[in-house]
Amino acid sequence: MFERPRGGERAVLVHLLLDKPESGQDFTEFQELAASAGAESAALITGRRRAPDPRLFVGSGKAEEIREAARSGGAELVIFDHTLSPSQERNLETLLQCRVLDRTGLILDIFAQRARSFEGKLQVELAQLRHMSTRLVRGWTHLERQRGGIGLRGPGETQLETDRRLLADRIRQIRLRLERVEQQREQGRRARRKADLPTVSLVGYTNAGKSTLFNALTQAGVYVADQLFATLDPTLRRLNLPGAEPVVLVDTVGFVSRLPHELVAAFRATLRETCEASLLLHVIDVGHPDRDDIVAQVDAVLAEIGAAEVPRLQVLNKIDLMGESPRLERDAEGRPRAVWLSAASGAGTDLLVAALAERLRGETVHGWLCLPPAAARLRARLFDLDAVVGERIGPEGEWLIEVRTSRGNMDLLRRRDGLQAEWVRSGLAIPAV
Repeated sequence: MFERPRGGERAVLVHLLLDKPESGQDFTEFQELAASAGAESAALITGRRRAPDPRLFVGSGKAEEIREAARSGGAELVIFDHTLSPSQERNLETLLQCRVLDRTGLILDIFAQRARSFEGKLQVELAQLRHMSTRLVRGWTHLERQRGGIGLRGPGETQLETDRRLLADRIRQIRLRLERVEQQREQGRRARRKADLPTVSLVGYTNAGKSTLFNALTQAGVYVADQLFATLDPTLRRLNLPGAEPVVLVDTVGFVSRLPHELVAAFRATLRETCEASLLLHVIDVGHPDRDDIVAQVDAVLAEIGAAEVPRLQVLNKIDLMGESPRLERDAEGRPRAVWLSAASGAGTDLLVAALAERLRGETVHGWLCLPPAAARLRARLFDLDAVVGERIGPEGEWLIEVRTSRGNMDLLRRRDGLQAEWVRSGLAIPAV
């Protein structure tokens, strides 16, 4: 056993190819993640295995190579671009005699550095505590001992049991605080729905230029830097569109491949802004060598958080670095599908504003619904949205409700509240799945 050092930024980076060759982008992203966390690379260790070793993740020979690299490079930390089990971390730390951090811990550390708002700090702490709760049995020698001494012998907690109880208590407190913050956010969302203000959420891979585009459209002055996860806390601004109703534009945290489940769970309240948006602007770095893979990874994260069915408009950013010209692409039905622009120079942002206005223009719908008695919850939601103009009871106890609301709300009612197309009597359109 050993006493784990409390600090250290000089690190050995370890990246293995497992099962099948992974894209080179993954390794580049790993190096960028380490740099974003403030790590100074002492050595890069790569290799290939058919499957992870259950005890050390790497083979014994590779582990010796890592230990020698850490010793010769003066590294206090070894970072793996993989998810390690608690026992693998403990075994590696015992062998390497230095701290070991996996990919999840690395991303959590970056988020802890970036969080600025009260909610963001709580969310990051919750994710860290959930991650830590499975890793208490580690190299700390004092966690193995039961408290002793005169007057303290007999039944009692070990230090490890005490730490687990304190962690559970702290997690419970943070959840309660986040529930109160989420109630405040829900009040804001309810007010926007009643005002029929559509929400447009910027999504995409981290460092694709979302915050730069957000500033170009709203002059919000959001922090921008050429690093992963420069923006963590969501920012909302009103955006006026020509010939259409104003919208609320939301800048959100960027996605990354293999986003830790602890973060997805902790940030689920924040990501609801994305799930309940009327339209998603998927910002894509047009010059990225693995653009198609990145688009697929963002789609996978959107599906995981429940936003797979939200309509999307692609924004292909950074065309100035590729020598491309601004342009607007349309789908087979003539609707705007993709906009090529440069958020840094502003070229093509006018095309994006026009595309947004076209996609959201005429979004207010008016008509009748016939709801069966079993749809009482949906009826209550219509009143919550301030969408009911009037209603009367039908001969068989059904509700005949006159509705005026946005198409985005109709889509939300279908996706989240079970609105059925056969309940529409006239004037309303239920967006297709």
